[in-house]
Amino acid sequence: MTVSIRVQREDFSLADEWTALRARTGTGSGAIAAFAGLVREDARGGPTETLFLEHYPGMTESSIADIVREAEERWPLDDVVIVHRVGELKPGDQIVLVLVASGHRAAAFAACEFLMDYLKTRAVFWKKETRGAASEWIRSTEDDFERAASWSEPGAAGD
Repeated sequence: MTVSIRVQREDFSLADEWTALRARTGTGSGAIAAFAGLVREDARGGPTETLFLEHYPGMTESSIADIVREAEERWPLDDVVIVHRVGELKPGDQIVLVLVASGHRAAAFAACEFLMDYLKTRAVFWKKETRGAASEWIRSTEDDFERAASWSEPGAAGD
């Protein structure tokens, strides 16, 4: 299996990432699931002007690699791409990309959703939202933790 994990300030191209994954997997994969996350304008009860993400180089990538290893243990995966941006982002900016290739769509869909749920709760990032003169460090929501916890329940989606 091929895994590409990148944490970067620069934007990414979904088309370029898709094309590269297709070139690596050739005709061996039967499905590719994709998720691209965007910065919302109104995330927590007011218009967001900026979302600033910090990370600890090495530690963040390691935390993401651990999440990918968990997905590998659950589903037969051929290729995984995770690109997560850091730095100052504005509403509408791309923030995260997850691509998962597998032999079958059920595994690709489930692994992609699992990876996003765990990225939201386990990946080492610090996020600060700015709204007007106020800024606030934010945490994952209860809903984020409930979604992630649901994967450990018997009969979790895709198991």
